[in-house]
Amino acid sequence: MILVVASTKDVASLNIRDQLLTHYDFKESTEVFHSNPVYFRAFGNDVVKLVTIREEASYYQNITCHFNPQLIVFISRHASKSGTPTLSVHAPGNLAEAHKGGISKRVSIAPANAMKEALQEMEQQKAELSLNHQVSYECTHHGPSLDLPAMFVELGSTNAQWKDVKAAEAIAHATIKAVSSRSVGSNAAVGIGGPHYNRKFTDLALQGPPAFGHIISKHAIPQITEEILIQCVERTVERVETVFLDWKGVRGSDKPKLMEALEKVGLGFQKV
Repeated sequence: MILVVASTKDVASLNIRDQLLTHYDFKESTEVFHSNPVYFRAFGNDVVKLVTIREEASYYQNITCHFNPQLIVFISRHASKSGTPTLSVHAPGNLAEAHKGGISKRVSIAPANAMKEALQEMEQQKAELSLNHQVSYECTHHGPSLDLPAMFVELGSTNAQWKDVKAAEAIAHATIKAVSSRSVGSNAAVGIGGPHYNRKFTDLALQGPPAFGHIISKHAIPQITEEILIQCVERTVERVETVFLDWKGVRGSDKPKLMEALEKVGLGFQKV
């Protein structure tokens, strides 16, 4: 079973949920969760359940007390100070202290191929629906920190975009692409360096084989430990083949410590 999670605390999430119900043949079940109906639909051999919670998704650490799916996809809003219209995807979890849900220094398991499928579908929907949105990976940030594969697909970055039906439709299609994917490629990668929205890593995935799981921005590097690096590799569904370094996107003062940590944990790398 695969779980798609919407939240009543999130207008974008409910907009995306409505687009899922509009464009895909979900059926209402007899099951109720958080006083909301549970919908379901089969994709191949998998059943996808669509649930709506009454909590903020990033803080809902207890989701696995009620469900034990193969994959959780949180459909969510994305907020930014810039207000840039954005379609994005990322793995949840905390590389350092937990300031917005989850567990400190604990990342979720990243489904790299499913995330790449969502990213590629966002790019396609951007063209088909004539959207003026940036399509991007985000770095790993905020909760929950889950011991199963989990990802966020997000619509940003202001209330105007959160209520945009066409943009929500794009996220809905990306969600279905992720949950119905049968991709089993082994080009999983960890990305380190650069800004929160890393254009280099996004372009690598859109144009070539890499599928990124966890991404560490340049701002997080000073707090990264060897243990977290190991988590980012081991807590990826697929076998991580490469660590990509956005070399110009790593502060010079952080490079020696980062290289030492990569060497200690035995991780090879490729500069981009």
